[in-house]
Amino acid sequence: MTIRLLGPLDVVFGDTARYVSGLRRKTALAALALRVGKVVSYDRLIDVVWGGRSPVTAVNTLQSHISYLRRLFGVRESIVTRPAGYCLVQGDVTTDVEIAERLIDEARRSADPRLRAAKLREAVSLWRGQPLDDLSAHPWLDEQAERLEQVRMIAFTVFVEARLDLGEHAALIPELEDLTRQHPFYEDLHRQLSLALYRTGRQADALSVLHRLRGRLRRELGVSPGRPLQALEEAILNHDASLDPPVARLAIRPGADAPDLPGSAGVSQAGPVVPAQLPPRGGRIVGRVAELEHLDRVLERQQGTETGSAAILAVSGAPGVGKTALAVHWAQRVAGRFPDGRLYADLRGFDPSGSVLDPADALYGFLNALAVPPSGIPAGVEARAGLYRSLLAGKRILVVLDNARDAAHVRPLLPGSPECAAVVTSRTQLTPLVVTEGARQLTLGPLPPAEAYALLASRLGEDRVKAEHDAAEEIVEQCGGLPLALAIVAAQAETYPVRPLTRLAADMLGGWAPLDVLTGGDPTTDLRTVFSWSYRSLGEHAAGLFRRLGCRTEGDVTARAAAELAGLPVHRVRPLLDQLTASHLLTRYPRDRYVLPGLLRAYAAELWRQHEKETCGHLG
Repeated sequence: MTIRLLGPLDVVFGDTARYVSGLRRKTALAALALRVGKVVSYDRLIDVVWGGRSPVTAVNTLQSHISYLRRLFGVRESIVTRPAGYCLVQGDVTTDVEIAERLIDEARRSADPRLRAAKLREAVSLWRGQPLDDLSAHPWLDEQAERLEQVRMIAFTVFVEARLDLGEHAALIPELEDLTRQHPFYEDLHRQLSLALYRTGRQADALSVLHRLRGRLRRELGVSPGRPLQALEEAILNHDASLDPPVARLAIRPGADAPDLPGSAGVSQAGPVVPAQLPPRGGRIVGRVAELEHLDRVLERQQGTETGSAAILAVSGAPGVGKTALAVHWAQRVAGRFPDGRLYADLRGFDPSGSVLDPADALYGFLNALAVPPSGIPAGVEARAGLYRSLLAGKRILVVLDNARDAAHVRPLLPGSPECAAVVTSRTQLTPLVVTEGARQLTLGPLPPAEAYALLASRLGEDRVKAEHDAAEEIVEQCGGLPLALAIVAAQAETYPVRPLTRLAADMLGGWAPLDVLTGGDPTTDLRTVFSWSYRSLGEHAAGLFRRLGCRTEGDVTARAAAELAGLPVHRVRPLLDQLTASHLLTRYPRDRYVLPGLLRAYAAELWRQHEKETCGHLG
C-alpha cells in the first residue's frame, strides 16, 4: 500500500488507486504520511487539518476521520493510537516520497551513469504535479510542499548530470532552456545548460548564459555567481579538456547487438519509461470552475466513445489571461488518468526572442524523454513524428503543447492513439484543429470581478485586501480581469510594502500610464511587452487598424465605424477585424460589435501616439 503525496493525494493498493474523499480526511492522512513512523500530536493534526481554525468538535471529528482512513486501508493497525497522538506505522504502508528519496540516494551512490540515470528518471516520474496541492491551507503544509519541490529539483539536476555524463548534451538543451526560464536564479541549471551548449560547439551561447545570469543575480539580488559557475566560465574561455564530453559506455556485452524494437531503431528496452514533464504550478488557481469542468467533460466524452483518435483540447485566449496556468493545473489534476506519462513542451509561439520552437526539436525532446537515445532519433520531422506516434500507440499519455503559434505548429506533435490526450494553448484561435483533427476549443476570457478580487486576496491575504477594499476593487477594475496583471500588482505590493494598494490604484488612474505600473521586471512579467508579442504577429494592415482603434475614446466599434476609421470599404476591413479577433486582441459581440478591452485599448493608444509622433517627425 502506497500513499502518494507528490501530486493529488491518493492511496494505491497494488495497481489500483483509491480516492480519499473529503478535504480534511486527505489533510489528516497527508500529515501522518509526511511523518510516517513517527507520532503526530493531536494538537498538530487538529491545527493542520482545520488550518488553524478548529471547531470545538475537532477532537471527535478527527477520531471519525482516522476511523475512515483505517477502513480505507483495511488494516486497523496501520494507524495506531498513542498517548500523545496518532502514528502511521512504517512497514505496513510506504509513500512515494520515501520511494523517491531512496532512488535518489541509490543513484548518488552508483558510479554507473546509466544506472544513475535510470534510477533518477524513475524518481522524477513520481512527481505527478504540485505536491500537497489539494489539501487544506496551512503554513506547515506549504513548508512541506516547498521541501518536496526542492527534492524534485535536486533529483532533476542530478538526473541531468547523469545524462550529461552519457553524452546527451544536445538533447538536453531545449529542456534546460525551458527550465532556466522557469527558475531564473537556479545556478545548477544554468551551469548545466552552459556546459551542454559548449559541448555542442556553441561556446558563445554558453558564455552568454553565464553572463545573463551574472547580471540578473547582481541586479536583482545583489550577489555574484557561486564558485562552480565562475570555474566553468574560466574553463570555457580556456577550452579546458575537462569539459569534453565523456564517451558513453553502452550497457551491452562486447560484440553483442543492441536489441531494437521493430521499426524503432535504437530504442532502449531497459524497462518502461514514465516521463513526467509537467512544470510546477505557480500557485493555487482561483476560479475557472466552469472552464475546468468543461475540460473534464470533453475528456470524459472523448475517452468514452470509440472515435479512434486522441482527445485534443485547444485553449485559446488573450495574452495574460492565464491559458498556461489553466492547462497545467488541469493536466496535473487529471494526471492520474495517464499512468504512462505526461509530456510538456513550451513551443514559444510568441516568445520575446522570436525563437519559435521547431516541431522537429520538440519531437527530439519527446523521443528522448521516451528513452530513445540520440543515435536512434531520425533526422526529419515526419520520421520523428512517425516514431513518436508508434511509441505512444496503446499507451495512456497526456501531451501539453503550450504557447503554439498556430495549428500547423502543433500538428506533428499530436498523439494518434485514442488512449492519449493533448491540450494545446495558443493566443490564436485554433479553428483548423477543430476542422481537421476534431479538437474541442475553449476560449478563455478574463476573470469575473469576484474571481479577480479573490485572486488578489489569495496573493496578498484577505486582511490586507479588506483593509483597502476600495483600492482593491479599483485595481481589479483597472486590470480588466487579466490574471497576469493582477499577479504583477500583487507582486509589487508584496515587494514594496511602502506602496499600499491605494497608492498602486492611484498610479494606475493618475499620472502614470496603467502599463507603466504593470511590469514585474522581465519580459514575461511586463504586460506591455507581453502584448507586443501578439501585436508583432499581425499583418501590416491589421496592425494599423489595431493602432487606430486605440485613438477612439469608446471601447466598442462596429465594422462600419472601423471601416471609416481605417479609410477602407467594409468588405476589406472585415478580414482585418477577423484577424484581430482570432488573435484575441479584439472581442466580437452580437450585432456586429467589436470591443477592445481596457488594457489592450491603453496599449493600442500608446502605439497610435508613437506612430503619429514618428510620422509627424518624418514629415517634418
